[in-house]
Amino acid sequence: MNRRLFLKSCGAGAASLAIAPGIRAAETAGRKPNVLFLFTDDQREDTIGALGNPHVKTPNLDALARSGVVFRNAYCMGGFSGAVCLPSRMMMLRGRSWFSVRNLPPGFPNFPTAMNEAGYETYHHGKKGNTDTQVHKLFTHSHYLNDGADRTSGFPCKTLVDDAAAFLKTRDKSKPFFMYLAPANPHDPRVADRRYMDMYDPAKIPLPPNFLPFHPFDNGDLVIRDERLAPWPRTEAEIRKHLHDYYAVITGMDEQVGRLVAALKDAGEFDNTIFIFSTDQGIAIGSHGLMGKQNLYEHSMGVPLFFTGPGIPQGKTVDAFAYLFDVFPTVCELVGAKAPEGIEGKSLAPVIWGRAVARPSGADSRVGDAGHSTDGVRDAVFLAYLNIQRAVRKGQWKLLRYPQVNKTQLFDLAADPFETKDLSADPAQAARVKELLALMAEQQKLFGDAQPLEVSNPRPAEVTLDFFERAKPVPKAKGKAKAAK
Repeated sequence: MNRRLFLKSCGAGAASLAIAPGIRAAETAGRKPNVLFLFTDDQREDTIGALGNPHVKTPNLDALARSGVVFRNAYCMGGFSGAVCLPSRMMMLRGRSWFSVRNLPPGFPNFPTAMNEAGYETYHHGKKGNTDTQVHKLFTHSHYLNDGADRTSGFPCKTLVDDAAAFLKTRDKSKPFFMYLAPANPHDPRVADRRYMDMYDPAKIPLPPNFLPFHPFDNGDLVIRDERLAPWPRTEAEIRKHLHDYYAVITGMDEQVGRLVAALKDAGEFDNTIFIFSTDQGIAIGSHGLMGKQNLYEHSMGVPLFFTGPGIPQGKTVDAFAYLFDVFPTVCELVGAKAPEGIEGKSLAPVIWGRAVARPSGADSRVGDAGHSTDGVRDAVFLAYLNIQRAVRKGQWKLLRYPQVNKTQLFDLAADPFETKDLSADPAQAARVKELLALMAEQQKLFGDAQPLEVSNPRPAEVTLDFFERAKPVPKAKGKAKAAK
């Protein structure tokens, strides 16, 4: 299913990921492939042109996505803090769910150590706030950005790519490299050089199809810092302004992706480098009347994820479910390294290669839009945020539960990919709601989540305007960028 895209509302046709063969050469004989993992901050899945958004300009990411395998149902599992970035990055680097990722003994399995042991020179450079600094120490090289300066410079990712290009010239060429780049963008404050801003007309940027002035009920975190980035009620003009800045920053980032690819080619390493792109989580920016990522809707927990490079099929889209913490064991299998014992992530390599995947007894096989296989390593996705939100998805059906207000939502993502039509009160769906609540309880047990799905003294779910008026807006940062000459 082609979810989380603007295509339905914009009237565009289905996005094609077909591309002429031969963009990437096969792995050089006798050499392990390098790995470059670009992991952005707060980037929605529907903000890459090749993934179906005709309004955002990302030619370099488009070329990479079209030359590899795209996962259309990849997720951040959720968060144990309002800064979802932190648990997301911890899960990804440690290969575990957020229910167990913090309670680990010394020497716990982690991404850089596994790659070090596989003979790689490991390099990290990225944002410093809300990230896994404990694991970063285990890279051969580890550096941090000045997050604020990077976000307000007007040229997002430039410092990161400058330093990565320098590393490619000075690295130990007797070893393959594993490069983990984690820019601080497009997280707010969003400042882009004038030439990126001028590429977009705010009046022509479509609103999210699920735009609302307010979220219709109390989800437990309606006035957190991210939600105060825009006043209530959300207006169409205000959301378009935010999207204008957001798209401009993403286009600025994309230009640096082109420089990064050029640096790989100059170093003679492009054809032998597996390139992975994803982000820590998405963000609302007007969807469902929300601004942030403190929710379990598709726009906030869904993430872009694609792999391209030697040994990766070209122009392939898969609908198989994936968590971000599956990337760690996937990379291990792609490069022929052993994934450590004790992680919860599952390798997606068989899905990438199109090989049969062992499935649990009784598991079903489904086919998504355009004949994309949904067979994968997981039959369901479980999402969670603090003690206030839980969600489960199986096939096209997604159920959300808000334990503190005893509220449930049910969405048919095949018919309603933007989650606008809650079917939970439909008598025809009563059995499905019961079935998915049971599945949610099973997933809770699987991952060690002890949160009750119902409380005896729920808070009122209704919200009124004065509920929001008590929250003060977050001051807007000003950038230093000037128009490029």
